Amino acid sequence: MAALLSTLQARSYRGTQDLAAIAALINTCITCDRLDGLSTVAALEHEYASPDFDIAQDLRLWFDRSNTLGAVAECWLPEAPDEQRAYLTLWVRPALRGQGIEEEMLAWAEQRLRTVARDRQVPAALQVTARETQTDRLDFLRHQGFTISRSFYRMGRSLTAPIPQPQLPAGYSVRPLQPTELELWVELFNQSFIDHWNFLPLTVRDRQHWNAEPGYQSELDLVAIAPDGTFAAFCYCIVETTNAQRGVKEGWIADLGTRRGFRRQGLGRAMLLTGLQALQAQALDTALLGVDTQNPSGALRLYESVGFQRWYTSLVHLKPLV
Repeated sequence: MAALLSTLQARSYRGTQDLAAIAALINTCITCDRLDGLSTVAALEHEYASPDFDIAQDLRLWFDRSNTLGAVAECWLPEAPDEQRAYLTLWVRPALRGQGIEEEMLAWAEQRLRTVARDRQVPAALQVTARETQTDRLDFLRHQGFTISRSFYRMGRSLTAPIPQPQLPAGYSVRPLQPTELELWVELFNQSFIDHWNFLPLTVRDRQHWNAEPGYQSELDLVAIAPDGTFAAFCYCIVETTNAQRGVKEGWIADLGTRRGFRRQGLGRAMLLTGLQALQAQALDTALLGVDTQNPSGALRLYESVGFQRWYTSLVHLKPLV
């Protein structure tokens, strides 16, 4: 282990010239671990420009003596009032796994988290998510003192199957969000998710960043308007920009929510079905989403009722720092 760690040199991000190597490493890991998706330079450039990410301090790269990228750690540290969490993502070249580099990456993330939590004067916890099939990663997290805190399903539904007609409550209408309405939408989002697990308020800057995402389509950004003009519910959909490269036709129900005080009227179901119809109109054949299995709103039952099925489970691991 000592010999390996002495040959891997860690450094910070140096600019866009690093992006191609990072994307290639991520795609190698995706293939090896049979994960989903595809990383691209454009997607990384947008992701790392997030207002919640300090790329100079929260991205760490490890290279071998031939200057080949061997590992990448991303440590996301959005500010929270009661507890500072670091959302850590680890990408390690398969040939280097289990030889000590993961411990070094974890130590870096813990040090970074402690610094931020001390400055913000709140308790700290490290969060890492792993799929149920990543047995080596699950064993590593357990041995490092993590415990499973939550489970999420990835679910899918065919868009070639019939989609029931949405039934909105009387007087409600659905339309795409307008660029001038981001502040209203952020308020709607926060009121919809305020009672969910690990909720962090969204900001207008965050939402502006979403609008700059590659492939954003305003016609898939849907809001339900109450008779009095209130933004009552929303369905934010995305088409995968890497569909052609991957040979698939997939879209996402990325976010679905109903404002407090407007629930139990069928708005969630109506918006979900409207979103599915919008994805279907894009000539896609599969809709995807992620759901907290313990969601108190009954989201899992809603998704199952319109034909979504579980594809796999991801396990959220937490490690409080003392």
